[in-house]
Amino acid sequence: MLEGLKITLSVFFITLIISVPLGIMIAFLRLSKNKIISKIANFYILIMRGTPLLLQLVFVFFGLPLMGIIFDRFDAVIVAFSLNYAAYFAEIFRGGIQSIDKGQYEGAFVLGFSKFEMYRKIIFPQVIKRVLPAMSNEVITLIKDTAIVYAIGLNDILRIAQIAQNQQASIVPLIEAGGVYLVLIGILTIMFKKIENKYAYYR
Repeated sequence: MLEGLKITLSVFFITLIISVPLGIMIAFLRLSKNKIISKIANFYILIMRGTPLLLQLVFVFFGLPLMGIIFDRFDAVIVAFSLNYAAYFAEIFRGGIQSIDKGQYEGAFVLGFSKFEMYRKIIFPQVIKRVLPAMSNEVITLIKDTAIVYAIGLNDILRIAQIAQNQQASIVPLIEAGGVYLVLIGILTIMFKKIENKYAYYR
């Protein structure tokens, strides 16, 4: 079970590290004034959100090798999960950015802020506060979605529990696995609550 937890947490953290920055970048591409770039980003989001994550995972691991692109199990999971969640995070951040009043952008330029300083000191703190509820939901969904990696034979918590269940003819391993997920989600819930309190002064 501990080995399975290691795989689950590795998929979770690596996916977040890759998909959040990628999602922010895609959000800006989606908001680009260049219609071609915006449409490409929008099409990417449509594909990633419009097809099941499990299908994308199977496609990366079993489909791409037919075209000469081969990933091992863990790498295939990271690629599929990162690309999928980047699309969801992109829409979350796009909505957050667009929710900021245009007057704040204009005011920042009048005060002499560079574009980087404007986003870092004025825009992003407000965006983070506004997107935190949606982000927390997606992050909690991610920790649960890691369970589908069993489909390509990766030994996460769920697969280890299923193997133990078959060997022991008992539902206890599955209950233990469920308990592990509940603890992880509880920890994440507390963390996001603290982050929300930290950004509570931004209006």
